[in-house]
Amino acid sequence: MAKILHGDILGPETPGSKEDKARAETVRRGFWKKFRAAARHIPFAEDVAAAYFCAFDSATPIRVRATLIGALAYFVLPVDAVPDFLVGIGFADDATVLMTALTLLRGHIQPAHYEAAKRALAGEKPA
Repeated sequence: MAKILHGDILGPETPGSKEDKARAETVRRGFWKKFRAAARHIPFAEDVAAAYFCAFDSATPIRVRATLIGALAYFVLPVDAVPDFLVGIGFADDATVLMTALTLLRGHIQPAHYEAAKRALAGEKPA
């Protein structure tokens, strides 16, 4: 079971290669700012926040962590298939990538990840 401290799932290790670690750091730095700006456009925001906590939980299998971090990186990075500044459709591709990853990996997102997500969405600052 994942350890929770101050609303965050602990797990400093990141998946695999140097590129994976760089992508994970990009997600850590940019996720919450981008998420808060986009949350009202994402009907499954709690699932996305839970996926973030799952991705950084050391108890999550590495292949699952890598896939979630990849999907979250696509969400965080400003350059993607459809630029985010396009009103109405800017987040559509991000949402599609996230929803696909969530659908495939939902069984790995644990109740502790959802609890951490609920606290973060309620305004508690995630680490």
